[in-house]
Amino acid sequence: MDTMRAARLHVPSRTLTVEDVPKPDPGPGQVRVKVEAAGVCLSDVHLIDGTLSPLHLEGETVTLGHEVAGTVDAVGEGVTGWQPGARVVLQAGESRDGTTYTRGVDYDGGWAEYALATATTLVPLPDAIPFDQASIIPDAVSTPWAAITGTGDVRPGEAVGVWGVGGLGAHGVQLLRAIGAYPVVAVDPAPAARERALAFGADAALDAADPELRAKVLALTGGTGLAAAFDFAGVPAVREQALTVLGPKGRLVLVGLTAHPLTVADGTLFSYLQQQIRGHYGSDEHHVPQLVALTGGGWLDFSRSVSGVLPLEEAAEAVRRTETKEGDPVRLVLRP
Repeated sequence: MDTMRAARLHVPSRTLTVEDVPKPDPGPGQVRVKVEAAGVCLSDVHLIDGTLSPLHLEGETVTLGHEVAGTVDAVGEGVTGWQPGARVVLQAGESRDGTTYTRGVDYDGGWAEYALATATTLVPLPDAIPFDQASIIPDAVSTPWAAITGTGDVRPGEAVGVWGVGGLGAHGVQLLRAIGAYPVVAVDPAPAARERALAFGADAALDAADPELRAKVLALTGGTGLAAAFDFAGVPAVREQALTVLGPKGRLVLVGLTAHPLTVADGTLFSYLQQQIRGHYGSDEHHVPQLVALTGGGWLDFSRSVSGVLPLEEAAEAVRRTETKEGDPVRLVLRP
């Protein structure tokens, strides 16, 4: 039996090991992909530390990795339109009977030499986009893209705030600039993150601890406040701060995840201004092809987003760097 290397998480013990496993064969409707690059996400860290748990996993162990790019290696029965060697990026999950299953969480993902994928979850990848940059489009880029263009419904010329300029927030800044939001105001307590926000296209980068933050946001927006504010940090204090600088009919979009409650300090004012709080999660099928097309056409560039590429055998080290923010990475990528 052919074997391959894979980074496997034993969920009950939260133990991550890189080990030899059987090389999977594609079943009907499936494609086997030779993995060329796989992103390391904070969600992976949370799966390992126990903050998150799979909802639909069969068994106790799963190969991590929901951000995956590679080449078609073999196709299963009934698959048409795909040939070995085709460059692809994989959707981060799929719908099964109305339920969303996440790759690398509910079924085996791409921290491996090969990965199985339902043929409908493959997106063609142009030669112009390197695999490492392509791998992070599902989730690291598609989640803020869906939050901005869908849940947040941001229009050109609208004033927008981004709280938390990490892996998602940095792309949020870049994408907001691409669609013509103005001004784009980034808020983060870390000086390095604020510098990154400016490099990615923010019009201003403010310290969350600045007592003059509200006054500065109002000055930047002509006194009206923000049309939309995005919490990419998942921190209650961030959400409460963002509410204080929302304008009339402003939308607070919750992208970062937290189990803690959100407090609206002045419910009467919130209602009088007709403001809204909108929850957001993930992205839809059409978002990844959109982003691949925009990137291939030169409208978006994620070369600055890949902070480092590590071999698969160093998956634990990539997780540690992501968790501790060593080197202030936007995204680290594993290469089998």
